[in-house]
Amino acid sequence: MWRFALLDLHVFSLSWRLLELLSRFGVAVTKALIMGTIIEDDSFTKPLGRWPVFYYGMGHMLNDITAACWFTYLLLFLTDIGLSPRDAAVVMLSGQVADGFATIFAGELIDRFGHFKIWHAAGSILVAVSFSSVFGGCLPCKIFGSNSKTFETASYSAFAAIFNVGWAATQVSHMSMVTCITLNSTSRVALASCRNAFTMVANLSLYGVALILFSVISGKTYAGVENQYRWIAYLSILIGCCFVGIFHLATKEPRLKVGVHGSVHARISWVYWFKRVLYYQVALVYVLTRLVLNVSQVSTTTNNFSLIYSSEEKRLEMYRLCCKFGYEENA
Repeated sequence: MWRFALLDLHVFSLSWRLLELLSRFGVAVTKALIMGTIIEDDSFTKPLGRWPVFYYGMGHMLNDITAACWFTYLLLFLTDIGLSPRDAAVVMLSGQVADGFATIFAGELIDRFGHFKIWHAAGSILVAVSFSSVFGGCLPCKIFGSNSKTFETASYSAFAAIFNVGWAATQVSHMSMVTCITLNSTSRVALASCRNAFTMVANLSLYGVALILFSVISGKTYAGVENQYRWIAYLSILIGCCFVGIFHLATKEPRLKVGVHGSVHARISWVYWFKRVLYYQVALVYVLTRLVLNVSQVSTTTNNFSLIYSSEEKRLEMYRLCCKFGYEENA
């Protein structure tokens, strides 16, 4: 698990420079958008204090700790409870597809209607409910009394999609708050950096919880395995919700008020971003970084567990052979 923490440190240091460039670029765009405007409150241009930055960073903790659990243990959990690797992959893929579409729509709706904290709270509720439903067992299967693997896969896929929709709403609303909390480029970097720092805290917290639960709860039976993952999910949600609660209590709804001369507000078209080189640079670095992190989480865990299981099977087979050989010798 230390590899994940080390990789997070590299991601954090790399993101620092990118976030600084983005924040400066964002300030330039904001100034261009409000050209000919009057800032009603000059406090938005002043640096933020430590506590507002710290409280803001807590807001993504639920997303981070559930995402770490999702990419580390979901495939293991699904195959351990009886789904085939193909069905487990379908569940994972359905969530990622839903995340792709939800991110676009969430961004457009949040940009149009605002109310960041409402979107954040709604997304967090969806994340908590759907995440507990995935790792808590197939609830629709129990309700309808079905043992069909197809129905079980469809049920998990539905909850995976809901989880990623909530995850996208929380992520977009939380990150969008940065540009509305302050116009100060240094504070914007601090906000985004604190957010990344809590991502590391979330990952380490998850692996700490998993280490304790795997040591305390036996996983030799089907019920035991399900119980292990269920408690990992419940404790992850509990930790994440505590941080999200502090974030909502301590962070005010961003209200960057700008008085505009005239009735027309300048607005950048989404096509504009495809003409910016910086957009492709940031997208490439971010996508590749997330890809390396997520794939390493999945592959490392599955490989380690497969080695453990294969060694156990080999020991059992050697035990059977020895017993058989001893029986034949005595006969």
